[in-house]
Amino acid sequence: MIMEKAQELGRLVGQSEEFKALHRAREALDGEQELKVKSERLQTLAAELEQRVAEGNEPESSDAEEYNGLLSEIQAHPRYQQLVAAQSNFDKLMLQVQDQILDGMQKGAASPIITLG
Repeated sequence: MIMEKAQELGRLVGQSEEFKALHRAREALDGEQELKVKSERLQTLAAELEQRVAEGNEPESSDAEEYNGLLSEIQAHPRYQQLVAAQSNFDKLMLQVQDQILDGMQKGAASPIITLG
């Protein structure tokens, strides 16, 4: 019975406006080829900078500047901002769901009646 209820909850979350908005924002971001190229370069730079620091070396200032510039460009992009907002709204929904589940668990634990069937 618990798995059935979990499946139903998952279906309802998948039909929520917050989930749909997150899905649309991800698809819109995926369609931005220039942003995808910048993001890939940012990831490459991040790995290189991390490796240099792990080896005890200072990052090249030009690499750090490029990293900061790319990060700023990506974060300023409207599609990225749309994704961040949609993710935040979805996260809020999931926190509310989690709070309700916790509340239900506490009430269930306090109840002397066993309802599992």
